[in-house]
Amino acid sequence: MDKIFPWRVTTDSLLNNTRIFSLHKVKAHSQQRSGVAGEFVYLDAPNWVNVIAVTPEQEIVLVQQYRHGTRTITTEIPGGMCDRGENFITAGCRELLEETGYVGDAAKVIGVVHPNPAFQNNSCATVLVENAVAKQAQQLDPNEEICLLTIPLCEIPDKIRKGEITNSLVIAAFHMLHLHQSSQ
Repeated sequence: MDKIFPWRVTTDSLLNNTRIFSLHKVKAHSQQRSGVAGEFVYLDAPNWVNVIAVTPEQEIVLVQQYRHGTRTITTEIPGGMCDRGENFITAGCRELLEETGYVGDAAKVIGVVHPNPAFQNNSCATVLVENAVAKQAQQLDPNEEICLLTIPLCEIPDKIRKGEITNSLVIAAFHMLHLHQSSQ
């Protein structure tokens, strides 16, 4: 095939609605091959944000928390869901403050990825916050239990290599940071 075209969606039905996403079933038809149709599911999810907070000492603010999906304690960067109508920078600064008590300056989006376009419709942005300093105590949600740590930025690649940082969106965020720094 020389060119790909979007499929034409003819029905979109809500199957289930949860606190963090809704599950939809669609029927869609190929615009390239007559008579080819299928049923597909997708998750309608809010956009997400991850925050790379760099301290004046060039350390990264990290969080450790239990994740129910893998039933493990993970090491990640702060982040979460964007509230309805909230842009990535506002959401990132809010999540950073709530999860860590840190604030900084020069917040900017350095990259956006689609977490899994095969069955999710959302985006995840990486927000870089520089000169991050602790300003207040954490303001965690009722079901959040988060331990803070900081490590030198130069140690992040080794933590990824050793499997100590495994969240794919966090690894993508650090790749975005590498691309951002190499373009400076």
